Amino acid sequence: MLLYLYGYIGLRPNNETLTMAKEYNISHTSGLCVNCRKHLQENDQFMAVLVEDGQDFQRQDWCLPCWQSADIGGIANVFGHWQTRVPRRQAEKKTFIDDEMLINFFQRLQGSTAPARVNLRFVLTLVLMRKKLLVYERAVKDAEGNETWTMRLKSDGELHEVIDPRLDEEKIAELSGQLSEILQGHL
Repeated sequence: MLLYLYGYIGLRPNNETLTMAKEYNISHTSGLCVNCRKHLQENDQFMAVLVEDGQDFQRQDWCLPCWQSADIGGIANVFGHWQTRVPRRQAEKKTFIDDEMLINFFQRLQGSTAPARVNLRFVLTLVLMRKKLLVYERAVKDAEGNETWTMRLKSDGELHEVIDPRLDEEKIAELSGQLSEILQGHL
């Protein structure tokens, strides 16, 4: 939260009033009562107190029972206070993943023979197919029964071979979650 304070400085030579503004960064709730150290829960009401600390301000959070029993005059350098509540947690926003990044990741995994990378590339193939960025052309089985798909990128018509590792739905779901975390930078 930003706090702007405006102060009267004086008169300029042309009799215009000069005011100055100073910006202060005030932290969000700490989630703890400064007095009893109780954790403030989602949607709890509490008092936020702004205390002058030299050239800066510090925020203190007080649960309502502590605030009601406190000697407010005994709190040094109080600049202001207000009642508020702990915000509700919002569901994590889905991160937009650029199609170019997906295609780039798909292309970088080409030629990998490590099982984990083959599996990840296959799941990425399914994602790109669903987004209609990659088109299935054909499948070829080798002598051992392993299937390789030939896929065409819609953007440039380039053909790519993708090994089908024969994953079950549970494994695909697990890998989809890992892929999402990788692309969002959480791993």
